[in-house]
Amino acid sequence: MSAEPDPRTQRRDGEQPARGLSDLAGSPFRIDRDRIAASPFFARLGGVTQVVSAGGSGLLHNRLTHSLKVAQVARAIAERLAASADSRELTGKLGGCDPDVAEAAALGHDLGHPPFGHLGEQVLDRIARHRYGLSDGFEGNAQTFRIVTTTEVGGPTPIGLNLTSATRAALLKYPWARLHYPSQHPAAMRVPPRGAAEPADAPGTGSSKFSAYCTELDDLEQARAPFTGRIERWQQTVEASVMDMADDIAYAIHDLQDFHRIGVLQHASVATELGQWLGRVSELAELSTEQLRAGDRKPGRSLELLRRRMHAKDAWIVDDEAFAQAVARVRAELVDDLLASPFDGSIEAEQAIAAFSARWSSRLVDGVQVTPSPSTRTGHVTLRPAQWHEVQVLKFVHRRFVLLRPDLALHQRGQASVLSSLVEALDAWLSDREEVSRLPRRLHDLVEVARAEYALLAERSPELLVGATGEPIEGADAVRAFARGRAVVDFVASLTDKQAVGMLDAISGRTAQPWSESFVL
Repeated sequence: MSAEPDPRTQRRDGEQPARGLSDLAGSPFRIDRDRIAASPFFARLGGVTQVVSAGGSGLLHNRLTHSLKVAQVARAIAERLAASADSRELTGKLGGCDPDVAEAAALGHDLGHPPFGHLGEQVLDRIARHRYGLSDGFEGNAQTFRIVTTTEVGGPTPIGLNLTSATRAALLKYPWARLHYPSQHPAAMRVPPRGAAEPADAPGTGSSKFSAYCTELDDLEQARAPFTGRIERWQQTVEASVMDMADDIAYAIHDLQDFHRIGVLQHASVATELGQWLGRVSELAELSTEQLRAGDRKPGRSLELLRRRMHAKDAWIVDDEAFAQAVARVRAELVDDLLASPFDGSIEAEQAIAAFSARWSSRLVDGVQVTPSPSTRTGHVTLRPAQWHEVQVLKFVHRRFVLLRPDLALHQRGQASVLSSLVEALDAWLSDREEVSRLPRRLHDLVEVARAEYALLAERSPELLVGATGEPIEGADAVRAFARGRAVVDFVASLTDKQAVGMLDAISGRTAQPWSESFVL
């Protein structure tokens, strides 16, 4: 009698896995990994900003090199869990943890990132909601899921990469929609999962983070079906949790490494912030939150605000002693060791960066554990308290001394203008009856895909078709307008930084030479 097929290996088209003509591996999950790595959407990540543009130097991480490092860490975590009998038994009960699935999800987790990284994500979300009335807006994780299930056409099927259920589920870092799904939305939970709550400054707009648009809800349900009864509807699969943890670890280490290399992360400012907090713990603790915010540029105060935010959001794990030890360790190993000597391109300086990265990667991966009943604020794969606090401090240093720099803000305002202007120009082209026949073929095809999707949604689930302010969308013209907005956003999101700038220059007449990119046009 033949064994029952593993539901985790079922592909999007409903078939059990079979090797396609271009597949080189035998394992269904290894095939997933190879299909993602071969995708042009994966290749384009080499031209998408991680934090700031590498400017062709090759020194800074882009979304491609970041994804490769996340995959490296994810596989190490998954293999570590598989090597322990206790962890292996627990992950089996929760739905499984295959290293190939974890690696595939890590490689694919940033496929949906638009030009200019998180800045581009924010701009396209505003455009999608305010210009086109799309209640889903734009979200990089949801765009990733849309790519692998819908808009990537280079796979073995006409639509999507036809990945297994396990890999598609592992890409769902936030397994809910912005507003519509599930019916008992996690945003309403007493302690919402990380990312599920609405932004404090935008009530009524839905979750700040989510992994599927309303057009992909059937795909979400199909991908998650093998895990029914094993995990809660709002919980990540174990493999998604591994990917998420690996992303945090890579982000915490490698971005700091980048900004030390180019001289942005300065020893004096970071040392003063951490040192002042450690030396004035009791004094800072007595200040009100309003006093801290009013003088947050004074050394030590931003770190004290972080400690209080952690208590407010993550009471399940936060501990003041562990936090102080984490600050002391980061000061000793990042500030007093790595940052003490400016990067000068020497072999010694490169070795110091490599040693820092290897030491911290090993320490954080060693701190990974799997738990049967995690807080709603985390997945089943978590860090031990010491390492969890260290990641928070490392991420704080990155945000406080890199992301909030005025020169980066100036650069990003220009990038936001590029995306807004490009959307405006493409929308005008779509509205021009004389010129619409000469649209870029890819944009034309995306419009057709979106029209078919929204027409089907209007027929089968009209309750999902609501505008950004909650009003129902009715009538063929309104549905077509929705589809046009999604297609323009899909198109712009699929560009690299350089392609976005080059296309805007061409479409606005700022270049005298014809501009052509085969992936774009």
